[in-house]
Amino acid sequence: MFTSPTPDQILPATLAVNSGAGVVHIVKNYTGDVLNFETAAELAQAEGVDIRTVLVNDDVAVEDSLYTAGRRGVGGTVLVEKIAGAAAERGDSLDAVAAIGDRVNSNVRTMGVALSACTVPHAGTPSFDLADDEIEIGIGIHGEPGRHKIPLENADGITDRLLDPVLSDLGITGGEKVLLFVNGMGGTPLSELYIVYRRAAQVIAERGAAVERSLVGNYITSLEMQGCSISVLRLDDELTQLWDAPVHTAALRWGV
Repeated sequence: MFTSPTPDQILPATLAVNSGAGVVHIVKNYTGDVLNFETAAELAQAEGVDIRTVLVNDDVAVEDSLYTAGRRGVGGTVLVEKIAGAAAERGDSLDAVAAIGDRVNSNVRTMGVALSACTVPHAGTPSFDLADDEIEIGIGIHGEPGRHKIPLENADGITDRLLDPVLSDLGITGGEKVLLFVNGMGGTPLSELYIVYRRAAQVIAERGAAVERSLVGNYITSLEMQGCSISVLRLDDELTQLWDAPVHTAALRWGV
């Protein structure tokens, strides 16, 4: 059974993929998430449920922050969940599903930007301050500020700032095939996300790689934050086949 992510942060911190022999926890790398789902895994194991954990840490913006030990799990989580879920659906073993999840995580990187902060309900105020002519580079999905503020610039310039560290960290070279995922943070119109996608696809083509698959929309969001993230996944034949596998969920639906 595969349960897809849904918009507007109604996801729990993890997704459970039932592979028949047990459960794979797909957990974003935030300290609280990791601690809570380690406890959940221990409780499940005490009831005889076999557990594997895939830790997603695709965010190139940080190595450490107040919110996580190491890189955060952000947009790439959607791709891990879809592909691991497809592996479970085809009947892979528990260890094989977890290995697929780890493989996706190892080959996906993400960077995000905010044009405005979100307001977490219990706080009642924006999670960070931005002037009308500023943007925040390297934000997370829980309202965290990013690496630094810069003056507002055009969409192509912002896209380049997000994509360059993603491609550099992955080491994408000519001839490779990738999945390009442009994700809205909750308050960005779809038309603007496609402007970002256009530029990102252009840059990837200029570097000699090919965008074989794509996803654009609000899939892993931060309430009403205006902004987006760019994720790039290095594809191989198996990962492409698993991405293409039928899916019928609230957020992803094709092939059925």
